[in-house]
Amino acid sequence: MFRYITRRDHSVMHRANNWVSPRWVRIYAVGSTRAGDGWLWYAMGLAILLFGGETRLEALAGATVAAALSAMTFMGLKRFTGRRRPYQIEPHCWATLLPPDQFSFPSGHTMMAFAVAVSLSLFYPTLAIGLLFCALSIAMSRILLGMHFLSDVAVGALIGTGLGYAGYFAFH
Repeated sequence: MFRYITRRDHSVMHRANNWVSPRWVRIYAVGSTRAGDGWLWYAMGLAILLFGGETRLEALAGATVAAALSAMTFMGLKRFTGRRRPYQIEPHCWATLLPPDQFSFPSGHTMMAFAVAVSLSLFYPTLAIGLLFCALSIAMSRILLGMHFLSDVAVGALIGTGLGYAGYFAFH
């Protein structure tokens, strides 16, 4: 099973690393990744604090717990697995971003994005489509920029989703 996943990861990596995409895709991918660096979630937290209604403190607490658990989880897993990033295996044709750390598995940006987006979506269902769109954009950008393999992003999304539910249920 591990070999099958690795072969598929390398196939997607090869295609992403050599795809000469339209300029708007490059701008969107870099913008999505930068949004996932944290400022989007801080801005969302401020907006919820100001306009989030009666459940704003519970929502912020749930998202904060989900984010904290996410950070601890991905830092530990990255050190444990030590998986190299795709751009370290094969040069990327147009992405020149520096990663926040040296390891690939799992995607911390993706895990954090899904942890916060899912937690807030459960508190504010009307925001779910926008929040999940942001999380998916961040996840896809990590593959397109050569920072992560598809499996890194998939596992990050699954763990982040679980942590988002945990944050929600801890304060709901």
